[in-house]
Amino acid sequence: MTRTHRLFQMMTTLRQLPAPVRAMQLADALQISLRTVYRDIEALRGLGAVIDGEAGFGYTLIEDAALPPLGFKDDELEALVLGLRDVTMIGDPALAKAAESALAKITARVPPRQAHRLQHAILDARRFFRPDPPRIDVAALRAATWAEETVAFAYTDAKGAQTHRKVDPLGIVYMQETNMLMSWCHLRQDFRAFRLDRMDDLHLTGDSFRPRRVPMLRDYTARLREDALARAKDRPPDA
Repeated sequence: MTRTHRLFQMMTTLRQLPAPVRAMQLADALQISLRTVYRDIEALRGLGAVIDGEAGFGYTLIEDAALPPLGFKDDELEALVLGLRDVTMIGDPALAKAAESALAKITARVPPRQAHRLQHAILDARRFFRPDPPRIDVAALRAATWAEETVAFAYTDAKGAQTHRKVDPLGIVYMQETNMLMSWCHLRQDFRAFRLDRMDDLHLTGDSFRPRRVPMLRDYTARLREDALARAKDRPPDA
């Protein structure tokens, strides 16, 4: 197998396998050594492919320089409109503004027939009760989450008790009545969720927990799912 063919096959494997793809999976699929996998990953990055991850944590193909931009089907545009309009209702100010800007850009760049469908979409999102506004810069929190940087903040719980927390931010969940930060809490040494509207004085610590965010969030989500299933089993049947 030539090097060019091997790189092509590696890109194909990264597209096909569930992310993150372990180096050993790539080595087995292509019948090459782990050392060659690591070297080829760096070669693909040098050619323009955006591949997240590193040895020991798996690789995720984020942006594929070999594939041309795709047009949208009508149903895909409907889904985009609905999602972006919902973001303008529930997102923090920066995110809501970004959703409006994204919708305007999409409308300007699709064919005229589809632009008309966007401007006169039959789908919309309405929420009569919005989450309480956050008291922190959520854009800074999102940036810290992407950067996998530990943050600190003051927190007031439902009973009014105040604590100071240092957490590894894993993701933000936009719920019906509130928005939550999913995190690993250094104080409790466990996963914890914090309401954005109860957080104050957010600041970055400069401490990195890269590249553990994705596996930590996966573990937290799995625990929440298990807890939900356990509660469902304990719930008495309807009369």
